[in-house]
Amino acid sequence: MSCKTHSTTYKSFEEFPIYEGNDLGVSYSGQLSMFKLWSPEAEAVKLRLYEEGLGGEAIQEENMHQGEKGVWVSKLKGNQEKLYYTYQIKHKGQWLAESPDPYSIACGANGQRSMILDWKNAAPIDWDKDKAPPLKKPNDIILYEVHVRDFSIHQSSGIQHKGKFLGFTEQNTQTLNGIKTGIAHLKELGVTHVHLLPSFDFRSLDEELPYSEDRYNWGYDPHLYNVPEGTYSTNAKAGHVRVQEFRAMVQALHQAGIRVILDVVYNHTGATEESVFNQTTPGYYYRQNAEGGFSNASACGNEIASERPMVRQFIVNSVKHWVKNYHIDGFRFDLMGIHDIETMQAVRAALDEIDPNIFVYGEGWLAGDSPLAEDKRATKANVSQLNGVAAFSDEIRDGLKGHVFTQDARGFVSGLENQKMSVQYGIVGGINHPQIDFSKVNYTDKAWASSPSQCIVYTSCHDNHTLWDRLLNSIPKASEAERTQMQQLALGIVLTSQGVPFLHAGSEFCRTKDGVENSYKHPDSTNQIVWTRKEKYHSTFDFVKNMIALRKKHPAFRQATATAVAANLNFLETDNANLIAYQLNSEAAGDTWKQILVYHNGSNENISVDLPKGNWQVVVEAEQVNEAGIRTVKSKLDLPKIGTLILKK
Repeated sequence: MSCKTHSTTYKSFEEFPIYEGNDLGVSYSGQLSMFKLWSPEAEAVKLRLYEEGLGGEAIQEENMHQGEKGVWVSKLKGNQEKLYYTYQIKHKGQWLAESPDPYSIACGANGQRSMILDWKNAAPIDWDKDKAPPLKKPNDIILYEVHVRDFSIHQSSGIQHKGKFLGFTEQNTQTLNGIKTGIAHLKELGVTHVHLLPSFDFRSLDEELPYSEDRYNWGYDPHLYNVPEGTYSTNAKAGHVRVQEFRAMVQALHQAGIRVILDVVYNHTGATEESVFNQTTPGYYYRQNAEGGFSNASACGNEIASERPMVRQFIVNSVKHWVKNYHIDGFRFDLMGIHDIETMQAVRAALDEIDPNIFVYGEGWLAGDSPLAEDKRATKANVSQLNGVAAFSDEIRDGLKGHVFTQDARGFVSGLENQKMSVQYGIVGGINHPQIDFSKVNYTDKAWASSPSQCIVYTSCHDNHTLWDRLLNSIPKASEAERTQMQQLALGIVLTSQGVPFLHAGSEFCRTKDGVENSYKHPDSTNQIVWTRKEKYHSTFDFVKNMIALRKKHPAFRQATATAVAANLNFLETDNANLIAYQLNSEAAGDTWKQILVYHNGSNENISVDLPKGNWQVVVEAEQVNEAGIRTVKSKLDLPKIGTLILKK
């Protein structure tokens, strides 16, 4: 059958037609499959069907016909479930490489061919009954960031499905000495949301190869955005298996009372010229630089042009897809600053229609310059225009431990004296508090959060050194006991701050990556969570667990509005440059305690302070956390070095 050629040319991408339908990709029923691909400048498009995800010849080839608004269409009668398909377009007289569908919902190994999926046949038992655990407000969230493989791959995890989605479904796992691991650990710790590092289909790992500890990647090199990653599945070749297993993971976390955040990387693709987008709609999905080449604000070779209507539509429909078909409860946007404000507003609006409690946050910066105007970027500085979207506070991150890219830099918890105001800015949740002197705050000269829930408070994440390794680098002469105190102080500050606390997996038991700063493709031996460290640093785990429980019980630590924080949190004068002290009018914040005093001592010396009038009960001191009270004090208090001390009235 001959392939009829159509030729449509446009002067610019702005002239490309906008297709507003929600049926791009394949629409399947047992009697009919409808294929739709948006490719306005294509001169011809071929659809090929295969029995396998890799290898073999096409069993059917169809010439698609051009429909409305740049969409190419093919309709096949019969039941094509579990067949694989590709597209090939002719552009400017040349046939481009055969490509999977950018709108794929399933695929074969390595995402080379898309798969026709019946959702009903890719669901775990009782999937239709799955519901997210309740959430009252964003400030109740406690985030826990983890890589799927890291979570279970170490031999001490006691998990059978090591490195797989199904590792999250195994109940009551433990080390040989009976210490809880896996999902049992998450329940014991008390976090509310698990943030999964990229778990969509990415390029860097060959899904056909057998297990090897050297085959590792974080996954920030997107290939197919709407398909789960095959290396985390027990059968990467069968497209429906990865779908079912991802859903089973979400279901298990929900049953454990934990919501699920997906780390999404819409800002760039793993390949550039050879990407799925570029093989089906050349150039359109990417920003161009002044020379006409690919601009590169991601520092990964390209950046997505989110401001173009069909790109924005793809991103919005993609997050809706993950919510509808996988019950995802939130999204962390990688390099969110590359996206335009209008797109992030559209994402928020679309999710609000489904569930306003779906949490959205991202990195409020770029990795390089972009042709997108600064006032249109979804950066930290513009977060006030993004209601319901939060950003990471690098102010408190670097204030706590030191400049992130300077390996031996110290911060507040390791004795540096000029970081106090940056930490206090994080403590109030990035809002405009009358006692914050912005001339002394890192990286910002004004408040950028409209409410505390727009500020992600953290001290470490997958990027750069773990907190433990940074402390080893910056204070090599400190004893292990002193570094443990610093670790606890940093996490204690995060968990009592008014913003949304974020924990890097394993930081609750002093996780190390053996000093590796950028471990994105280092082997398991570097990245794995070594669960036996929970045994060694059990006092730190208990401290973090108890601080989480304290935060959950007392709303004074998680007030909902900037007005409430400004009114109810008062910093106290201190003579020591490395002592932060503040009083919470907790009764006014709806707490059962009338007043709360918080002291964070980052200095390496004991400090004596005068207390406000009255009798005070110490509830947090060093590693101890006791709601009932450890001891009663009045008038004066001796603060131990390097630690958090909290009192109630």
